Amino acid sequence: MIVAFDQVQLLDVSGPLEVLTTANRYGARYEVRVVSPTGLDVRTSCGMRIGADARVEEVPRTVDTLVVPGRRDWRRATADDELIALVGGLAARARRVTSVCAGAFLLAQAGVLDGRRATTHWELAPQLAAAYSRVAVEPDPVFVRDGHVVTSAGVTAGIDLALALVEEDHGADVAREAARQLVVFMARPGGQSQFSVRMTPQEPRHPLVRRAMDKVTADPSFPHGTEGLAAGLGISARHLARLFRQETGMTPGQYVDAVRVESAQALLSSGTASVEEIAREAGFGSSETMRRVFQHALGVSPTVYRARFRTTAPSLPRGTRTADAGCAGRSDDLT
Repeated sequence: MIVAFDQVQLLDVSGPLEVLTTANRYGARYEVRVVSPTGLDVRTSCGMRIGADARVEEVPRTVDTLVVPGRRDWRRATADDELIALVGGLAARARRVTSVCAGAFLLAQAGVLDGRRATTHWELAPQLAAAYSRVAVEPDPVFVRDGHVVTSAGVTAGIDLALALVEEDHGADVAREAARQLVVFMARPGGQSQFSVRMTPQEPRHPLVRRAMDKVTADPSFPHGTEGLAAGLGISARHLARLFRQETGMTPGQYVDAVRVESAQALLSSGTASVEEIAREAGFGSSETMRRVFQHALGVSPTVYRARFRTTAPSLPRGTRTADAGCAGRSDDLT
């Protein structure tokens, strides 16, 4: 069941909907319905109208999976008592509850996220944390699972989320075929950052910081020590460190490690080179050094990251049971 309402972001609705219906071509059996508070059509954020399949009264008593999309002006959405009542009521009847982007605010307003970990679009994360103190907001991941509730980041993260749901229900092969058909990436793990470190900040104000960052990203494998970077810019290491912290919130060394992690992620995901070879090519020098940095930055080792490249599933604590995993033989009524 996908909730729709006036000014909802269109891709929050259409992204998951397209993934789930595409998966039906490869063995899934999703029956996706769109419900609105009034049962009438709604106008999306881009002006396009979308139709609702059912009124609230027509929704079955049991809801398998609930998808709650968002609206950029989340305050207007959370002030809509009828909408929040609809979301809260459906969530209470759902086996699995999910949100896309600012949809997390609707779940929070309905009390669904109280005492839970959650994420949303990185730009909105501080607002979610400030407005709902009982929600443990994690601003970086693509999606976060806490029990039967899964929240996802910005609009395209709804596609990642939907692929993860398909994999959970029908296995990686079906999810992979759907991803290939839609020409989207299958392997964006839930714990992966929402955006590249090379985009943060996009435009450092100080030209020396820009030059240092460009040098690191151009060749992550080069031994970029703070002293060497500073010498190349004609300033002291102390001055460079101060500028870096002002502009990026990181030390030069932390930025170098972050870029190298991204470089190694790409190499692990796309090639067959050994972990030791990738460690050297990415600039870590040794697989042990890369392992330590990976563990700190991503919470997984390089070998685990590589093994999971062909899966969308977020890392779960050891012993955690994924709900209805491997249930490819059953019908999935998304109502």
